[in-house]
Amino acid sequence: MTDRTTIVSTTLLAQGWGRLTNYTIDYRRRDGQAQRLHREVYDHGNAAALLLHDPARDTVLLVRQFRLPVQLNGDQPDLLEACAGLLDGEDPATAAAREALEETGHAPRDVTHVCDAYMSPGSLTEKVSLFTGIYDETTFRHAGGGIEAEGEEIELVELAFAQALAMVRDGGITDAKTIILLQHVALWRR
Repeated sequence: MTDRTTIVSTTLLAQGWGRLTNYTIDYRRRDGQAQRLHREVYDHGNAAALLLHDPARDTVLLVRQFRLPVQLNGDQPDLLEACAGLLDGEDPATAAAREALEETGHAPRDVTHVCDAYMSPGSLTEKVSLFTGIYDETTFRHAGGGIEAEGEEIELVELAFAQALAMVRDGGITDAKTIILLQHVALWRR
């Protein structure tokens, strides 16, 4: 792999929507000593997310959907989020625009790349490409709601930008990609 890491063995633990693998590695520390580590890594591919913003009305269009891992962690499982999904072989900008259309019914304009981020690099391979895009009455194509066959049951939630930002502070929005994107828009509005 690198001069610091050697994969000793891999054991596939589960293969379904994604792949869970146990890795045994020899890791060379900065002081030169080798250390054997065991890590479980989950891989289900990379993703893209897009925050829809209407600057004329100063609103954002978010989606609310059920998230089982959040429920298993003891929290309210219906999260408010920016549109997002796996790349499915597309480039990140195309995937982000596709997800926005599937989930919200809007075909965003002026899609702009913000950054790429690992949401949980200690256990997930997933890198999420983050984008912003403009929505308004001219971008509306259909009612949205996601794809039922993929288990999606998406509620659209339009909020004043200030209200969405306040929800980050009070815990109403806890999704990392959405927080990053809202903070990005807040910084650029100054």
